[in-house]
Amino acid sequence: MAKINENFNDLKPSYLFAEIAKRVANFTKENPDKKVIRLGIGDVTLPIAPVVVEAMKKGCDELGVKETFKGYPDYEGYAFLREAISGYYKSFGVEVSADEILVSDGAKSDAGNISDIFSADNTVLVTDPVYPVYVDTNLMSGRKILYADSNEENGFCAMPDYSVKADIIYLCSPNNPTGAVYTKAQLEEWVKYAKANNAVIIFDSAYEAFITEKDLPRSIFEIDGARECAMEICSLSKTAGFTGTRCGYTVIPKELEITDNDGNKYNVYKTWYRRQSTKFNGVSYPVQCAAAAVFSEEGLKQIRENLAYYQKNAKLIADTMTELGIKFTGGINSPYIWLKCPNNMGSWEFFDYLLNEINVVGTPGEGFGENGKGWFRLTAFGDYENTVEAMNRLKNLLKK
Repeated sequence: MAKINENFNDLKPSYLFAEIAKRVANFTKENPDKKVIRLGIGDVTLPIAPVVVEAMKKGCDELGVKETFKGYPDYEGYAFLREAISGYYKSFGVEVSADEILVSDGAKSDAGNISDIFSADNTVLVTDPVYPVYVDTNLMSGRKILYADSNEENGFCAMPDYSVKADIIYLCSPNNPTGAVYTKAQLEEWVKYAKANNAVIIFDSAYEAFITEKDLPRSIFEIDGARECAMEICSLSKTAGFTGTRCGYTVIPKELEITDNDGNKYNVYKTWYRRQSTKFNGVSYPVQCAAAAVFSEEGLKQIRENLAYYQKNAKLIADTMTELGIKFTGGINSPYIWLKCPNNMGSWEFFDYLLNEINVVGTPGEGFGENGKGWFRLTAFGDYENTVEAMNRLKNLLKK
């Protein structure tokens, strides 16, 4: 009989968002007359920008003509998209070559699959609270995982402890779930720590487009020395509404290297390309056409209008927390608001309380790690009118 990878026994029985969906489904089945407002999972609600849709249509049309038909895409993505991404980095002062960019179907895939190129002997360091994908994918491979505490005392920005040895470091800024953003000085310290440990930083910048304060880094490559110790994963899911369209990219500097047990060096870009060419057939031509349009002058203008809509939601939620006297992080430079559950409630207790009393769905912080206990995540990706209604319901509930 075929045998299971026993590392799966180390996973929680249910993925966080699957458990939330189950509870909400049970509630709506039992209460079909209730209007449930979902501010939990970070899915977008606005349609894709018109210029992006037109580019996708044009790409589809080209597939219907012999002279412009495309078959399998390049594993690393078409040059026109990689050049557009490179130009986008230049717009905020970061030099990334097009031949250091590999296009994928999203940050979640790359954040999980990148572990394929690392030895199972590596020790992984994540901040807690943490996006579950970083943890689960490494548990599946049997790696040892260490946790750096992000908490109320440090503004949910964990910093390195030099007494702890790690080989792979996952950082996310703006952070999911806490909405906290690392400063340049803080990222400089992480780069210093990575170099001291000969470690690799896997930097998730999926929410960089939400940063509005100009002194906050939008890329790890704004930090001197990061090219020798870091790679960056990004996504168009939240930036451009591609949660269903699926497109992202990973930047791997050509100088980034890892070693084997004998000290032989391996180029990370080439190793990742080798993995992708075996397990991934690329992103479809129409989607890459659409993605390239995101980075055009008109595309950036249109997606910024959508981002402003979500930022308006975030401000509304943050202002509500302030009015209610609830401690929180995020809401500025981030689409997430990470709040302390009132009245010393547990995070799942608060989830059930909101669902049953005011029919509002959020995400229990406990699902993101030990330091998420007693905290709760709300997302700004909902409809504005629904967000207003949800905040009014919350104020009426907690002001009783």
